[in-house]
Amino acid sequence: MFSQRIVALLVALVASVALAQEKPKPEQLQIAQGTLLAPKAFRAASKRVLPSLVTIEGIGGLASGISAAGIQAPGEGPTSGVIISPDGYIVTSTFNFIRKPPIITVTLASGERKVATLVGRDETRKICLLKIEGVSNLPVPTWAERQQLRVGQWTVALGIGFGGNEPALTAGIISATSRIGGKAVQTDANLSPANYGGPLLDLEGRVIGICVPLNPQSRDEGSGVDWYDSGIGFAVPIGGNEKIIEALKAGKTLQPAFLGVQSEPRGTPASGAHVVQVVPKSPAETAGIKSGDQLQAIDGHEILDVTHLQSIIARYNAGDKATISIVRGEEKLDVAAEFGVPPVQAKPPMPGKR
Repeated sequence: MFSQRIVALLVALVASVALAQEKPKPEQLQIAQGTLLAPKAFRAASKRVLPSLVTIEGIGGLASGISAAGIQAPGEGPTSGVIISPDGYIVTSTFNFIRKPPIITVTLASGERKVATLVGRDETRKICLLKIEGVSNLPVPTWAERQQLRVGQWTVALGIGFGGNEPALTAGIISATSRIGGKAVQTDANLSPANYGGPLLDLEGRVIGICVPLNPQSRDEGSGVDWYDSGIGFAVPIGGNEKIIEALKAGKTLQPAFLGVQSEPRGTPASGAHVVQVVPKSPAETAGIKSGDQLQAIDGHEILDVTHLQSIIARYNAGDKATISIVRGEEKLDVAAEFGVPPVQAKPPMPGKR
């Protein structure tokens, strides 16, 4: 389906010309022509990546079902993935495997069906890597260069879900090029579980990123899906993330970074992050950070404020090492820290239980 904004724009343009009862201006004709050609451009972009789009199905696993809204549970039914190497590596969303199915199948564009292995997971970006064997020369899409992305440029999201024979298509624009600690591109194209694991494309048919459910305020496994078709969607770029892909090929599970400080703004104007408390046995304590320290930078990236500190930490994974610049009284120090795994958050008791 195409965005309703396209139809609205065309109707408004025709109405304005009719009311004016005058010959359309050149710029009006250009807009009208562009509006009429947009659906063709969306279909052409989609066609370029279809050979690399696969259908993924998980068999078995944890209990599943249909929600009251009629939305399938995570991993229930067919989902999407994108081939990233000729020898059978496929990237998709971890959302599709919350049920932890013991059997995973992949259907190629040719119709050939293969059993796949889940190789590695990135819990910070909500992507994972699958591998199918006995294949070669699989088609691989072209990746868009992230530094060339611009706010306002058209995007097309593709996804296979809910039993459709053809991929669902939605269109929108890039809303922001760096979100969730710089990990994701934001789009207003409507994204839903049908898109998760599928590609977000530019109009040249290049893959901008893999559509995933993300939430800046939550690390929960299924968080982000509550923004279903809200106009706030995220895609994780693959081009430029070669180190992440290599880590997943090695079978690693990447988790969010944890430093272990509670901080507040200090100064006029406030700058950096003033450490109020250090979590015992945390990476911050191990690195020698103390209450009263002022965190100034991480690996040379200046910390503007407390919120910015969290944004910078979000760029790292657990196990990554960094140099943290601090001010302690009149002394400036650099300390080496290795980020840890966030502690498990206690869940509220079930109703009726104590």
